[in-house]
Amino acid sequence: MRHSPRIVRIEKKKNVTKEVVTFTVRDPECATAKPGQFAMIWIPGVDEIPMSIFPVEHDVVLFAIKNVGEATKALAESVVGDKIGLRGPYGTFFAAKKKSSPLLVAGGTGAVPLTVLMRDLSKANIKATFVVGAKTKTEHFFLDRIRNVSHDGSKLVMATDDGTGGIKGLASEIATELCRDNSYDEIFSCGPEQMIRSLFDLCERKKIHLQASLERIMKCGVGICGSCCIGKYRVCADGPVLHHAQLREVAHELGRWTRDHSGKLMPL
Repeated sequence: MRHSPRIVRIEKKKNVTKEVVTFTVRDPECATAKPGQFAMIWIPGVDEIPMSIFPVEHDVVLFAIKNVGEATKALAESVVGDKIGLRGPYGTFFAAKKKSSPLLVAGGTGAVPLTVLMRDLSKANIKATFVVGAKTKTEHFFLDRIRNVSHDGSKLVMATDDGTGGIKGLASEIATELCRDNSYDEIFSCGPEQMIRSLFDLCERKKIHLQASLERIMKCGVGICGSCCIGKYRVCADGPVLHHAQLREVAHELGRWTRDHSGKLMPL
């Protein structure tokens, strides 16, 4: 794997919600990414940021960005033909048992890596329940992709904080309700850390194994700078997908503390 950026051109770009934009590039290396792995995307003259990889086909990969800062704003304002740098794929990934009854829980752009996982589960003939949460109906995206890759016996559950689409409530609350009426042996999650904390507490009570992809500030992506640390783990190198035992080791920080750009601990 080369750690210097590979220069690629944006081939397609689409506004899928008010805040989320998707774009595709051609990169054979990132096209081999497993569910949950990420790339470091370099926007020349601006910054370099981590993003989940969605392999589309052959050497085509898709990224979904939410406009929340300088780098994501620059990507959102880019046009087809613009050049960016790409490193990766990096990190650990989601891994399901051959025989399992999984529950997937996504918040916001956390739907991207979990849709890749859903595709792999379907290929393995595993039925799953997929909860996709958003603040409001207009912020839901990737739903058609999720339906297209899902097993016929799988279930998609939409959740919104304000009740405008699907079931009213937080994705973690809907997951808790589903666990009362169904037997899941594993939960996979990606999204806001407070949501993951709620799911961790649920899994502790229910004795369900949790795999969660954490979102932290990353500068290097290869475990050198330490800006993404949670407890003893570096999210870029030891994660982003951490298993239940690892999450238990960092439970004192999970969903409660984060780090700013200087690496300083601060309340989440």
